[in-house]
Amino acid sequence: MKLVIQRVTNASVEVEGEITGQIEEGLMVLVGFGQTDTEKEVEYLARKLTKLRIFPDEEGRMNLSVKDIGGKLLLVPQFTLYGKTKKNRPSFHKALAGEEATKLFDYFVEKCSEDVPCETGVFGASMKVSLLNNGPVTILLEKEFEE
Repeated sequence: MKLVIQRVTNASVEVEGEITGQIEEGLMVLVGFGQTDTEKEVEYLARKLTKLRIFPDEEGRMNLSVKDIGGKLLLVPQFTLYGKTKKNRPSFHKALAGEEATKLFDYFVEKCSEDVPCETGVFGASMKVSLLNNGPVTILLEKEFEE
C-alpha cells in the first residue's frame, strides 16, 4: 500500500464537473493498493496517517498531527501509484484489481474516519484534483507486510 501525503491549505476533487470531496486545512492523500495488500496494511497506514506530525506547533516545528489541528483528510484513490516504467509506457500489473482495491479503499476511509473527518474522490473515475500545498510538505508512506 502506498500513500502520497501533501499538507494543504485547501484541496478538492471533481468528477464530471461535480465536487465529490473538499477540505480546508489538512492532508490530501493519494492512495494506491498493490496485489498483496490486505486490511493489515490498511489498518497500519490509517493509524500512521492520522498520527503523522507534519503540522507546525507554536515554535514552528513539525510536531502536530492533522487531528491535533482539527484538520481533515481528502483521500483520493490512485492505482497509478503502482505504475512501473521499465520502458516509456507505464505498466500497472502490480496494482490491485478494481473490486478488491475498492473494498480496501472503503475500509481505509472507514478506519481514518474513526479519528479524522474524511472527504474522498471516486474510485475508478477520472478525477480533477486541485490543491494548495502548504510548505510545500509532501511525504511518501508505504507498507507491505510479509505473507
